[in-house]
Amino acid sequence: MLTAIVAAALSLAPAQGGELKLSNVRFTVGEMGPPRPEARFLPGDIVYIGYDIVGLMIDTDGTARYRMAMEISDAAGKVYFKENPRDLTDFVPLRGQVIPARAFVTVGLDQPPGQYQCKVTVTDTTTKATASFTARFEVLKPAFGIVALHPTFDPQRQIPAPTQAFVGQTLFINFSVVGFERDGKTRQPNTLNEYQVFDEKGQPLLAKAISQVVDRGLDPSVPIYTLQFPLFLNRPGRFSARITVTDKLSGKSARVELPVTVLPAP
Repeated sequence: MLTAIVAAALSLAPAQGGELKLSNVRFTVGEMGPPRPEARFLPGDIVYIGYDIVGLMIDTDGTARYRMAMEISDAAGKVYFKENPRDLTDFVPLRGQVIPARAFVTVGLDQPPGQYQCKVTVTDTTTKATASFTARFEVLKPAFGIVALHPTFDPQRQIPAPTQAFVGQTLFINFSVVGFERDGKTRQPNTLNEYQVFDEKGQPLLAKAISQVVDRGLDPSVPIYTLQFPLFLNRPGRFSARITVTDKLSGKSARVELPVTVLPAP
C-alpha cells in the first residue's frame, strides 16, 4: 500500500504571475534534508520529493491560490494512489519568485517491488496555468535495513528540520528498522543500534559509539520499530552522524550517514 501527501512550504514566496513551472525536483533525506543519493526504497520507507513552484500568481496582499494533485502508479500504469485536486490558499508576505514544495509517499510494508512513478500537478487557480512533473522510483524487495530517516527539531517528530542548524539547537534524527529476525521463543528482535559522530576529517568524536539494544517490548505483530538519536549542536563545524544497526539473530547489518552543518549562533 502507498499513501501520499502533497504540501507547500511557507518560508518563501511565489512569483507575481508568469509561466508556471515545477523545477528543482529531487528526492531528499527527510522533508528538508539533503538530496538522496538514489531513488530506491525498502518497504516501510518514506519517499520525500522536493521541488519548487515558479511563476505562481501572488496577490499584492500576499495571498497565493492554487490547486495540487498527485497520482502514483507502477510501470504498467496501474494506479495505486490518487489524491484528487485540492484547492489551497497560502499567505506568503515575502512574495518573490519561488515557493518550495514537497510530496511524501509512504511505502507500505506489503508494497510489491518494482518501478513506480509519482506525478504531481499544480494549477494556478487565478491564471489557470498548469504544470506537472513525474518522479520515478523503485521499491525493493523486503529486506533488513534502515528506513524513514528524517531529522526534526522536536522529539515528537512534528517540526521538520534541515541538516543545517545553529549552535545551541538540537537535531533529533529519526529512523525506523525493518526486516529484522525474531527469536523463535520470545518473538522479540535482538538488534544493536549504534550512534557515532565524525568531524570534517572523518575522525570519530566519541571514544565509543553510543549503543542501544532492542530485544523486548515490541508487539510480535509489528514488523517495524522507530528510534531517535538526539544530536545537540554545541559548536560550529561540519560533521557526519552515523547510525549502524546490527541484527544479532541474522548477522545482517545496515548503516546510514547524515551530513550535519552547524552554523555559529547569530
